Amino acid sequence: MVTTIIDHRPDIEIVGARVYSDSKNGVDVGTLVGRDPIGVAATTDVDKIVGLDADCVLYTPRNTNLDEVCTLLASGKNVATTAFLFHPRRIAPADRDRVLEACRAGGTTIHGNGLNPGNLSGALPLALSGMSRTIDKITLQERADWSVYESTSITFDNMRFGRPVEEISTEASEFLAFNSGIFTEQVWLLADALNAGIDEVTSTVEAVPAREDHQIFDHLLLAGTTAGQRWKWSGRRDGEVLVEIETLWTVGGEYPGHWPKPQDGWTLTIEGDPSMRTHFFCLASFTRAASMEEHVRSASVATGMQVLNAVRAICEAPAGFATAATLPLIRGHVGFGNTGA
Repeated sequence: MVTTIIDHRPDIEIVGARVYSDSKNGVDVGTLVGRDPIGVAATTDVDKIVGLDADCVLYTPRNTNLDEVCTLLASGKNVATTAFLFHPRRIAPADRDRVLEACRAGGTTIHGNGLNPGNLSGALPLALSGMSRTIDKITLQERADWSVYESTSITFDNMRFGRPVEEISTEASEFLAFNSGIFTEQVWLLADALNAGIDEVTSTVEAVPAREDHQIFDHLLLAGTTAGQRWKWSGRRDGEVLVEIETLWTVGGEYPGHWPKPQDGWTLTIEGDPSMRTHFFCLASFTRAASMEEHVRSASVATGMQVLNAVRAICEAPAGFATAATLPLIRGHVGFGNTGA
């Protein structure tokens, strides 16, 4: 997002950036991202960020901190995040009340969105639902192999690939429980927005072992350890699944024969009158030559742009929570390279 602002968004000014390592503390933000200096030094000091005069904070840490978010909101800064709060109505009531009170104190708004959970499991199905007479079931399937994803700390430390299969569960670690929780929120978002009347959302995960060893960047994934995770978040009414998100994630390129076989990417199916299906696939380009690194990074770009392009709408929204179901349609702001638009 920083490079996008520097390269393409003269309407947005960067006034500060928080970093998490001493080696980056005090370094110019432009230098950190491979651009010319912009005259703004990054800092590890949260209080310095809180003290800045800013309209909006792009909050994208790996591990969220509700205290930090509430402090930012209460200080008069809107917050756009890819990390959590996709559907605040369904988070713990005590947490929801804290965030809402911070929004009231600062006259601010918070919006959480991304790719999935996010646009593909929120704005897209909601937009397509406008062509429906009736809806019976909505399903989003994500199929991805993480072997080329260079952030191995997420793959192996957070998501626990390469660990014994019996150690994988919806509550196996704080991160897995948190990750499951934000997908659960997303199912509730769709169900609530479309009046599905579901009474529960359940989460399940099936872990499958690797048949052979795989070298994944600096990690060796051993045969017999977790190489596949099939997650399901199912929203039910009277026991019938009406809204479901399913992720089919592998590392090492081994795909279990008993799993469903959608195309790589994201497949959204709306069963109803009429029934609809759309497939989404994200690459750096479909026409020019691009490296695998660029292709892998493209999904991260899409995730970040979903909230960066929403900044103006977030700042203009009433104080409180804004979701994919309540904000107006978010569009790109750079028209075909026309940065002056």
